[in-house]
Amino acid sequence: MNIVILAAGMGKRMRSALPKVLHSLAGKPLLAHVIDTARTLSPTRLVVVVGHGADKVREAVGAPDVQFALQDKQLGTGHAVQQALPLLDPSVPTLVLYGDVPLTRASTLERLIEAAGAERYGVLTVTVGDPTGYGRIVRDASGKVKKIVEQKDASEEERRIAEINTGIVITPTRTLETWLASLRNNNAQGEFYLTDVVERAIDAGVEVVTAQPDAEWETLGVNSKIQLAELERIHQRNVANALLDAGVTLMDPARIDVRGTLECGADVSIDVNCVFEGRVTLADNVTIGPNCVIRDATIGAGTRVDAYTHIEGGTTGANVVLGPYARLRPGAKLGDEAHIGNFVEVKNAVLGRGSKANHLTYIGDTDIGARVNVGAGTITCNYDGANKHRTVIEDDVFIGSDTQLVAPVRVGRGVTIAAGTTVWKDVGEGELVLNEKTQVSKTGYVRPVKKKS
Repeated sequence: MNIVILAAGMGKRMRSALPKVLHSLAGKPLLAHVIDTARTLSPTRLVVVVGHGADKVREAVGAPDVQFALQDKQLGTGHAVQQALPLLDPSVPTLVLYGDVPLTRASTLERLIEAAGAERYGVLTVTVGDPTGYGRIVRDASGKVKKIVEQKDASEEERRIAEINTGIVITPTRTLETWLASLRNNNAQGEFYLTDVVERAIDAGVEVVTAQPDAEWETLGVNSKIQLAELERIHQRNVANALLDAGVTLMDPARIDVRGTLECGADVSIDVNCVFEGRVTLADNVTIGPNCVIRDATIGAGTRVDAYTHIEGGTTGANVVLGPYARLRPGAKLGDEAHIGNFVEVKNAVLGRGSKANHLTYIGDTDIGARVNVGAGTITCNYDGANKHRTVIEDDVFIGSDTQLVAPVRVGRGVTIAAGTTVWKDVGEGELVLNEKTQVSKTGYVRPVKKKS
């Protein structure tokens, strides 16, 4: 089977310089959703017809299994499919999809493919309460499809028909070139409609069959930012329902956004306004507090992620505590029972089992052993203006507040670092390290008073 995806339109109503099919739904372009669905059907050829913003579209979704056909002028859906013909295998049927219709399920398309077989012309239709604006499926007295008529060309009787054309069709490919070449643009839009091929198929004695999706939203397209927002909510509610069915506790299913894949173990709880991007895995008994953003991360069993925590590319062991207001950046790896508290940032660093940094700390390019306590206000000075350097802190170290560790530096096992110390030399095991300071006290000091104006 060939699959052709029409993605050449400008999308004027989007009011954007970005090609319509590249606008994002659930974290990836509309067109990428359609391509991903197409791939599940294992097509012989996968062709995307591009036009407006063609170079941007190619760059965004280009892949070894995707070919592109160019529609220089957007003269209608029939004309668009014509541009793809040279790239198709004529010995197998061709399924036509749309780059701005992102939520059609593979199971629905399989139903249509099965109904059409190798020789029939298949049309995906849907029956709606308000068909205004859509092409109507006109049937004869026996129920067979006679034609598809567009809204602007329909009679009053035809406009009352509730069964509409979604535009998704599957057709024998050998005869498609002849049918497309016979199309005329003597219609209200002055375009060559793919829908008119139905009459060519009927005239040629080809049976026209239909199939319908399980849900109307599978066939909804995007022509405006309003419609894009509506589809985003539909998609997110579908994701939320799947999570609930799998046993995940969502404090409010209407307030979660998954922009990638989210895999959850047993007894996972997610509070409101959380965003999951890329590939995220939450193990058993993980609790996610409100307003967290988690991207490309693996969270270990029993871990608690408190409110407003941001995680990007991090991993944790079991029973870790994060936040509130913590930040893990790429390369952060936390061992079991580690604690990262409020306003602590960890980047490209490893914390061993039971180590803690609970307040106002930056840990970058660092290896921290087990049971280390990092005091408030501590920073690793890992950047010299040109290069990054690594800090190594061995097991059972106690780091007092307001400490600076100037990398590259190694702190041995069991070391105690006094508050306010700058460490720029390696420290041996079990030592106390501090910077000598003199404290001076003066009696009789009078604090300045603000002068009255």
